[in-house]
Amino acid sequence: MKAYLIHKDASGKSFGAWGTLAREELDAGELTLRVLYSSVNYKDALAATGTGKIIRRFPCVGGIDMVGEVIDSADERFRAGEIVIATSFDIGVSHHGGYAQEARVPAAWAVRLPDGLSPFEAMALGTAGFTAGLAILRMEDNGLAPANGPVVVSGATGGVGSLATSMLASLGYEVVAFTRKAEEEAYLRSLGASRILPASQVDLDRVRPMEAAQWAGAVDNVGGRVLHWMLATMKQAGTVASIGNAGSVELHATVFPFILRGVSLLGVDSGYMGFPTRQRVWDRLATDLKPSTLHSMTRTVAFDDLAPVFDDFVAGRIKGRTVVRIGG
Repeated sequence: MKAYLIHKDASGKSFGAWGTLAREELDAGELTLRVLYSSVNYKDALAATGTGKIIRRFPCVGGIDMVGEVIDSADERFRAGEIVIATSFDIGVSHHGGYAQEARVPAAWAVRLPDGLSPFEAMALGTAGFTAGLAILRMEDNGLAPANGPVVVSGATGGVGSLATSMLASLGYEVVAFTRKAEEEAYLRSLGASRILPASQVDLDRVRPMEAAQWAGAVDNVGGRVLHWMLATMKQAGTVASIGNAGSVELHATVFPFILRGVSLLGVDSGYMGFPTRQRVWDRLATDLKPSTLHSMTRTVAFDDLAPVFDDFVAGRIKGRTVVRIGG
């Protein structure tokens, strides 16, 4: 079968290349799938270009997301012909991923495709949608509601940011898109953003421990100074979901937002979140969290055209979501 594999060169840098696999070379698992669609995430691009140290086993089929038809099942919960979603865990990192015509995964990593989602839509969501949905659930569980006030989303043109913006808007929240790409205002408003806040209008180098309270909630994809600014500008009992580190892995903050305003900083682990929470998120993604803008924010590339896409991600030329059509 055709596969896009991540290798390591003599210097230790990873790179992607087309290759072939026999079914017996697939990794262990109870479910063998005919892959219909996968997706491209920033993490996939870092792995395929060697920009980030993502892969823990070489060679490894890339692609942290997949949706496919069960060819063979050794688990009584699934049967041949069913469509399942497999994302996160070790997929595309130390276990062969979705960039192949077939895959084998542990049944514990799979979710049956919920009613209300097509296979294509499942990958238009993918790990990015699961992450955004998990963040919203965690924030709701901590008291966030539309009546509390606006929610700010950083990195709003990216995959997770775009989906979070659209999901929150569809739930009735006032969404403020914080972005370095002010030229994408029309796109962000099409997702439902009520206001665009260009990063150039905030002096992140001069954020005080406490600033004027503005937000009831925040979804942060950036980290570092952006997360510090969000914490400093939260309203009383506000909630911040920390999702990514596109800007920095560091956290610059004081305890004041936590002890003087009761702010909650919520970690979002989409990689290894298990059941029943994983099923709960996917059920919501098929219903009230399914973005009405999902198709308009998603582009599709053929499997053969996958390789050039990674450089676009690393260079920041991508907005929204990218689905890879493999057998769909």
